[in-house]
Amino acid sequence: MAKVESKRRGGASQERLRGFYREMLLIRRFEEKVEERFRAGELSGFLHVAIGQEAVAVGVCQAMADGDVFASTHRAHAHALARGMHPNALMAELYGKVEGCSGGYGGSMHLYDVDIGFFGANAVVGGGLPAITGAAVAFFGDGATNIGTFHESLNLAQLWQVPAVYVCENNHYAESTPAAHQLPIKDLAKRAVAYGMHSIEADGQDVEEVLRAAGRALEHARSGKGPVFLLCETYRLVGHYVGDPQVYRPKDEVKELRETQDPLDHLLAKLDLSDDDRDAIEREVVELVEGSVEFAKSGTDPKPEDALENIYA
Repeated sequence: MAKVESKRRGGASQERLRGFYREMLLIRRFEEKVEERFRAGELSGFLHVAIGQEAVAVGVCQAMADGDVFASTHRAHAHALARGMHPNALMAELYGKVEGCSGGYGGSMHLYDVDIGFFGANAVVGGGLPAITGAAVAFFGDGATNIGTFHESLNLAQLWQVPAVYVCENNHYAESTPAAHQLPIKDLAKRAVAYGMHSIEADGQDVEEVLRAAGRALEHARSGKGPVFLLCETYRLVGHYVGDPQVYRPKDEVKELRETQDPLDHLLAKLDLSDDDRDAIEREVVELVEGSVEFAKSGTDPKPEDALENIYA
């Protein structure tokens, strides 16, 4: 039977935790700004933010090594920033500018940046799983575990013993469907057991725990022992998309989760930060985000004929 690892305790240095806090705060403030600009009518299309899930993105991406590649979901901003994408490049992409990470072709749901090993966001639920079944990291949500490509990917990965890590960000809602209405099992680690795959679980609101779990998962995969299913229990503190009325959630659930399950608050409780230190980090992050908006707005609009570039079929 496949082995399922439980949570382990340990500690990171204050300096490293402070770096994690900065990264998580950058993601939070960036997405808050993006939501603001979207509501102001400056960004087109749909927008999905990962507010509440920052610890998973930072913990996993900080555990990755140079040269590692990964695929994301339609909720990709956090993964991109956590892996080192500059806010300017990301914001410019959301504004559809040539200076964007994907030249303005991708937008929010189709980001990519080969230079940082980012094989792309994907608007198709579970769409990144087949693409990385070989040697990479894939992020996906709990709803994707019901998709055929999830099962095909894990089946082949385990059969071929490929070095891949499948990161399930279980936020308990498949878009607008509660877990109880779309998942036949409560313990998603059993999804991996069905294929004899090694499984590791982590509290997705604790960046330290995610870092340790991701480190073990990557070590297992790199050592030739086969793929790993990394299950991170997390919480989305916002709607599925910007403007989502969230009528599918119990009354006051979001309020309660914001008070008890905010990963930034959990990390602050471990940090020895003075008010001045916190203010300094806040100012630095806000300045970076505001600067990215100005960079994007002054960027280059693509030419109409550019729409015919990069078409292969």
